[in-house]
Amino acid sequence: MPLPVRHPHPWNVSPEEAVAIQQRLREQVIREGPMPGPGTVIVGVDVGFRGELARAAAVAVRFPDLTPLAQAVAEVPVTFPYIPGLLAFREAPAILAALERLPLSPQVLMVDGHGISHPRRMGIATHLGVYLDLPSIGCAKSKLWGRYEMPPDEPGAWSPLWDGEEMIGAVLRTQAGASPVFVSIGHRISLENAIATVMACVRGHRLPEPTRLAHLAAGGADVLAAGRQPRLL
Repeated sequence: MPLPVRHPHPWNVSPEEAVAIQQRLREQVIREGPMPGPGTVIVGVDVGFRGELARAAAVAVRFPDLTPLAQAVAEVPVTFPYIPGLLAFREAPAILAALERLPLSPQVLMVDGHGISHPRRMGIATHLGVYLDLPSIGCAKSKLWGRYEMPPDEPGAWSPLWDGEEMIGAVLRTQAGASPVFVSIGHRISLENAIATVMACVRGHRLPEPTRLAHLAAGGADVLAAGRQPRLL
């Protein structure tokens, strides 16, 4: 069944209202939770832009074999300006539209973006996790906030991402010779289990399969092609 999306707050708000929403929602974040079990539906999401349209893709895979199960794409007019730290208000409406079109419900979200590795601990992965009350993981391609030392150049090596004395994420090497990714808690999962889940989803690429496939789908690819068809669980 598709995900029943609730709407606890509007998205077309002023930047000041957006910050106030983040400050309110951060009190609801749960920073603990288990690693997904066998058969869990993980949905990767990513967003691209075409002029004034945000094109979001949601791709569902079965964990841990990562068989693609379904994909959905949605294009939504952009109504919020580009402001670092407030990207959820620019991108989440398109992501939610794609999730509503997906023919099955995610059990875990993996987001191409940050979770609590954010100045107000409310990156898009956390925002979506709280908004939908789903376990979520942020896996970003670049740093938004914090300081770190580069991890060793071997798959699975990681170093802490710090903001002052608080560890807000992990700088994770998924492939030798490739730049690391930035993993953080979104909602209802521990950092240890978020790191382990991302590594379990790596298949020969820098990015884990759920967000890598979502990136391809947002660019127009059919990731279910070549004999792979949507299958409901």
